[in-house]
Amino acid sequence: MSRRIGSASPAVVLQAEKDIKSRLRGQHFDFTAMSAVSNVYRAGTAVRNHMERTVLAEYDLSWVAFTVLWILWIWDTQETGTWPTRPASPRDSHRRDQDPSESQVDSSPPHKDDRRRVSIELTPSGERLIEALFPKFNQHERVAVSALTPAEQRELARLLRKVTHGIKDSEKN
Repeated sequence: MSRRIGSASPAVVLQAEKDIKSRLRGQHFDFTAMSAVSNVYRAGTAVRNHMERTVLAEYDLSWVAFTVLWILWIWDTQETGTWPTRPASPRDSHRRDQDPSESQVDSSPPHKDDRRRVSIELTPSGERLIEALFPKFNQHERVAVSALTPAEQRELARLLRKVTHGIKDSEKN
């Protein structure tokens, strides 16, 4: 049974959704919302796992380490409290490469007024790494959405931004 939830097969996923509706029949749940959120999670997990097994494994990086390198590459020096550098899932807690290595990222001395604030930036080695890695990563991003037309990809991005903003708005209340 648990294989259905993690399956990539559309037919198996649809059957799992039918099984869930059948099991919860007569109860007042929003099955449309349940299906949407389950599929967002399933897709995100599939993409992350694919990236870690393929392109990131080649560089001995976790998803979190890649994210840190990406943020520093795009936006330069950052305070460490501005993004998640801790494991995003229990499975990550056993990885030795949660944060980029010291050869890839350099930290500044703590802030003079708040010692908890530390800034980090890419080292030349880290910059070379992300510059070599990102074209391969982006190629795998293209593979991940290859079943969608460019218009569908834009619509998916728009809808997922809307979900993200909806969550953030609900947390304000």
